[in-house]
Amino acid sequence: MKIDYSQFDEIINFIRNLYKTDKFIPLHEPKFIGNEKKYLAECIDSTFVSSVGEFVNRLEVEIAKYTTAKYAVATVNGTSALHASLIACDTKETDEVITQSLTFIATVNAIKYTRADPLFIDVDKNSFSLSSDKLKTFLQNYTEIRDDGFSYNKKSGKRIKACIPMHTFGHIGKIDEIVEICNKYNIDVIEDAAEALGSSYKKKHAGTFGKVGILSFNGNKIITSGGGGAIITDDAELAKTIKHLTTTAKIPHPWEFIHDEIGFNYRMPNINAALAYAQLEKLDEFISNKREISNKYNNFFKNFETIHFLTEPKSCFSNHWLNTIIFSNKEEKESFLHYSNKHNVMTRSIWEPMHQLKMFKDCIKTDLVNTEWLYDRAVNIPSSAIV
Repeated sequence: MKIDYSQFDEIINFIRNLYKTDKFIPLHEPKFIGNEKKYLAECIDSTFVSSVGEFVNRLEVEIAKYTTAKYAVATVNGTSALHASLIACDTKETDEVITQSLTFIATVNAIKYTRADPLFIDVDKNSFSLSSDKLKTFLQNYTEIRDDGFSYNKKSGKRIKACIPMHTFGHIGKIDEIVEICNKYNIDVIEDAAEALGSSYKKKHAGTFGKVGILSFNGNKIITSGGGGAIITDDAELAKTIKHLTTTAKIPHPWEFIHDEIGFNYRMPNINAALAYAQLEKLDEFISNKREISNKYNNFFKNFETIHFLTEPKSCFSNHWLNTIIFSNKEEKESFLHYSNKHNVMTRSIWEPMHQLKMFKDCIKTDLVNTEWLYDRAVNIPSSAIV
């Protein structure tokens, strides 16, 4: 087929005008416009730069307050937050964990860290997030609830212990329906809200629908601590367990080192927390700006017949972490990726679906038609805040 490169030039010119530069435009870069240097200096002067310090404690309080969760535990990254959450929810190597194939690899890696098996369910096209309808169909047709109260996969015979839906690019799908369905089958919902800080669904913050939710503050997220994450929950006992697990399962003592189980060195360092704490103070400003950028993109792409801009789903207030366009076919997508990156405008494909990777190709999966359709067509475009 013939590729219309004039359309690509029009998109690139719009992005350059939006960001007001002829230089390289990254996909998403951090912005430091607040108290970052001040708090980092305070942290260094305190000498508490590791896993103990006032900023990591303050950050946990403010994250809980912002998300309206009762408890927050800061971690070294979002992947460790997922792993610790799965362990705290008693996920075993004999279990299966439902998730989506259209996700960043950390979601599935964390499942494998527990030696459980991922089980892939398709996504909805309008949200790129786990489909509640397809989840319900799978559980109705292929599982059974046994005498112990847990759901088991009829084919594999394994217990389905948890479900990890992802709020892709800051958009939230029908998470309330997912939680309702999973509750009927005694399946713990762990929300992968790594990309969704500041996003909400029906006025409820991402990560607060399920038993536990996780956030990420990686360098490319809407706010950053360099590397870092957090676990949020309303369950007091679960929060206590997670805090214990992520601090090497150490029992407090003035001088002895006593540990009562296998734990993980997952606590966020105070120096990272100082950076995140300053960034959190600017989060609402970032979100407002990014929603404005998204609105400009949406209006621009209305002029294109064959390119669709991904808008926030119904009932979702999105942080619009990464803006996404959907081409009519794979050839157009690949051509645009080559052309835009050649012209110093960073764009990228969405992740190769997990079930297509050699490590996960033998995992149980349902019909993943939407996942494969989106992978063939979707591209992330520059989304940094302009502040």
